[in-house]
Formats: sequence, structure tokens, C-alpha cells
Amino acid sequence: MKKRRITFNSPVVLTFVIISLAAMGANYLTAGLSNKLLFMTYHTSLASPMTYVRFFTHVFGHMGWSHYISNMMYMLLLGPMLEEKYGSRAMIEVILITGLMAGLVNWLLFPTTALCGASSVVFAFILMTSFTSFKEGEIPLTVILVAVIFIGQQVYEGLFVADNISNMAHIVGGIVGAVAGYTLNKKE
Repeated sequence: MKKRRITFNSPVVLTFVIISLAAMGANYLTAGLSNKLLFMTYHTSLASPMTYVRFFTHVFGHMGWSHYISNMMYMLLLGPMLEEKYGSRAMIEVILITGLMAGLVNWLLFPTTALCGASSVVFAFILMTSFTSFKEGEIPLTVILVAVIFIGQQVYEGLFVADNISNMAHIVGGIVGAVAGYTLNKKE
């Protein structure tokens, strides 16, 4: 009988999940202070170096266990396939670009709103996944349907649903994921 072993099969995604779990634990231990200091982006002075740090680190923070679990389930479902196809470096770049873009848009357009969570990265992964079967000169119907349904849902919820969900972050993540998926597949 062949021995089975557990492998660290998707280092970027698994590290992201572990860092997010540590951030979640820190948030509980500090009664929300760690999120405010490190894992949440909001309109602060551009003279503060922490403003720039939080443009990237807000993707690790979550407001509660259900928020964390729903984002990490998507990360663990989609991330390993994407990391295997595109490589760890591309995944790090997508995560960094998505965090930065969502943080900047939130800072510029929503000065009274704080942003925290991996939703923008999750939506980048969702749109990237729809490009996995993309071939030069073709546009898969699945890409069109995912984009239309996704954008439609986010616009509808942004206009008509009162909740604490940042539809802007989802849309920014989706755009980054679509551009990354198209660009990375074009290189193959």
C-alpha cells in the first residue's frame, strides 16, 4: 500500500488563508483594534505610511467568522487551480494589484467607508477562473455570462440592497481578475 501524505499544494493561497486566520484571531484578541490599525483601509492622511500599508493588508482582515469562512471557502476552491495554472508569482501579483486597486478606489470615492476583507480578491479569482479555457481569437460564452451576471448582481445590490458589503470592491476585483485572466491566457 502506498503511503499518503498531506502536501502544501498551493503555497500562496494557503499562506493567504493562514495570514487571514491570524488577522481574524488578532482582531478578536484586540477587540477590533488590529483591524483598525492593520487590516482595514479607510480615508486617512496620505502623509501616514500606514495608509499605504493598509491599501494592501485590508484583504487579510474580516469582520467576523462568517465573513472569513465565506471568503476563504472561495479562495480554497478557486485559488489552487489558478495557482497551478498561472504560478505562484502571478497569484501574488493579482492579490497585490487587487488589494491596491480596491483600497485606492475606496479611499478616493468612499471617504466615509472602511473596507476590509478578501472579497475583492475572491471576485478577481472568480473572473480569472472563467478565462481558464480562453483561446486566442475566441471569447468563451462562460466569460460573457459570468461578467454580465456578476456585474448585474453587484450593480443591483449596490443600488437596492442596504448591507455592509462593498459592491465596489467586488467590481474592482472582478475587473482585475478579468484583465489578469485575459492577459495570462494570452501569454500561453
